[in-house]
Amino acid sequence: MTAINPFFVADIIGIIFFALNGAMVATRAKLDLLGLFIAGNLTALGGGVIRDIILDRSPISFHALYPSLTVFITLLLFLYYRWYHHEEMEKHLFFVLSDTIGLIAFSIAGALLAIEAELNLFGVVVLAFITAVGGGVLRDVMINEVPAILISDFYGSIAVLTALELYLCHRLDILNPVSIIIVAILTIILRLLAYYRHWRLPNIY
Repeated sequence: MTAINPFFVADIIGIIFFALNGAMVATRAKLDLLGLFIAGNLTALGGGVIRDIILDRSPISFHALYPSLTVFITLLLFLYYRWYHHEEMEKHLFFVLSDTIGLIAFSIAGALLAIEAELNLFGVVVLAFITAVGGGVLRDVMINEVPAILISDFYGSIAVLTALELYLCHRLDILNPVSIIIVAILTIILRLLAYYRHWRLPNIY
């Protein structure tokens, strides 16, 4: 029986929730149908493309079917919900949850690829960060919004913390599906606590 690839699972989860997140941002920005698909694809796949270019490899979304297919199906389901149920899918809690789960799933995916490539701590943190926030930054720039990492408290910091925890697990030789799930749960809880308790890093002014 083939073991489940943790990167594949994290990547699929990240793609689904960031595609939803991108679609909700597109709806809020009143983009048309093409704009919605572009925003969804940028959010879900943009960070991974940048990550793979840094790793000097052909981007996964350019040669594997599942990234683009997952985005397409997710966006179709989003449109079905919007058009036939006529309810606001971008409820506040749902938006925060989709953003949080996508952020952490992509942080894990980026960190795992960096560890597999035998990068050092700095490389693991950078790749996790870029995978997690790269697509959202591209989307926000496209729709002329300030990127969330610059104004959302404890957002990019979560990607960094996730990478540090996974690198520590790797160095302690305890990096396995169980430890990855534990890291994911802990960082999801931390992100939600930070959001609802308005925790923030110190300002420089």
